[in-house]
Amino acid sequence: MARSFLITVSGPERPGLGARILEVLGALEEHGASLLDVAQISVRGHVVLCAELSLERPDARDLLHQSLAGEELETLGASVRVEAVTDAGAPRSERLQVTLLGPRIRASDLARVVSTLGSAGAICERVTHLGSSPVDCYELEVRGGESGGLRAALGEATGELGLDVAVQRAGLHRRGTHLVVMDADSTLLQDEVIDLLAAAGGRDEEVSAITAAAMAGELDFAESLRRRVGLLAGLEASVLDDVRARLRLTPGARTLLRTLHRLGHASAVVSGGFVEVLAPLLAELNVRYLAANHLEIVDGRLTGALVGPIVDRAGKAAALRRFAAEAGVGLEQTVAVGDGANDIDMITAAGLGIAFNAKAALREAADVSLSVPYLDAVLFFLGISRDEVEAD
Repeated sequence: MARSFLITVSGPERPGLGARILEVLGALEEHGASLLDVAQISVRGHVVLCAELSLERPDARDLLHQSLAGEELETLGASVRVEAVTDAGAPRSERLQVTLLGPRIRASDLARVVSTLGSAGAICERVTHLGSSPVDCYELEVRGGESGGLRAALGEATGELGLDVAVQRAGLHRRGTHLVVMDADSTLLQDEVIDLLAAAGGRDEEVSAITAAAMAGELDFAESLRRRVGLLAGLEASVLDDVRARLRLTPGARTLLRTLHRLGHASAVVSGGFVEVLAPLLAELNVRYLAANHLEIVDGRLTGALVGPIVDRAGKAAALRRFAAEAGVGLEQTVAVGDGANDIDMITAAGLGIAFNAKAALREAADVSLSVPYLDAVLFFLGISRDEVEAD
């Protein structure tokens, strides 16, 4: 009966070390050995290679030790360990990807997270440092445990540590094309466009009060939008250009979009704001898809009315589905990012819903909450490392 063995080789990172190990393992094929799995990582000039072999011989362990204990490996500074795998052939449980983000992640924070995983019946198989800018981020590949309980336990632990966490299904789907859909106001932008328009007309306090109630879910969005736009009646249309020139992108927004486009992903903005303000800006940012409201303009002035259907909470989710179909991206490959109650349907419809410095109602509905002020941190949830970002 074939037995499985785990071979671990570690040593200074040198050209030829990995190749030599694999050559030795390949030579064992003439003795009936079969390679089941192999993985290699490198950390600060030190390499660790692990390989699982199946070998049907009574002297299998001795043969492996003899083959791997050569002078050449010692010359390369490598150490070798061979141990029997006791659970060979056992079914493999689902793998999950756990992403941790925070201003700084300490060893004690990782210890707490890994301990939480163990208490939930899961095993951390791999840890990767995706980057330390704009925030610190580690990605953990996890096997075992029940995903719902795991998410709850990690959420509690990371909340106490002041970290953000996302738990996603691991697999090749993370390397496929994604559609990233963002809200505009207070997500892609630092500003609320309608508040800027209202300030230009001296109605800012009235509009801000209605905006706050709508974003907190206390007021129907469509009705609140009509009320706010009604307060803009009489404004010259040239104010739209003035407001656009004053808009401030959220830190990391340009980096996020530039990286997504370079890596072949699609982007969209779905907003309760206004096409007349957003479209020229998004064209500059190469954002392909936009769904927003249209202001009625007559004789060069805003009438205080809207033209066409309102992009409300349900309209945002419908736009996400429409854009995904147009981009040829499955819903499971979509990412939605927003900050208010008006984004709930869009967030829950997406494969991954991210609440960005969001109101409580949205945080409860989202898959993950980002509490850092950098929009390019979203890239980490796609498994995109800082090195890949800076390769731009």
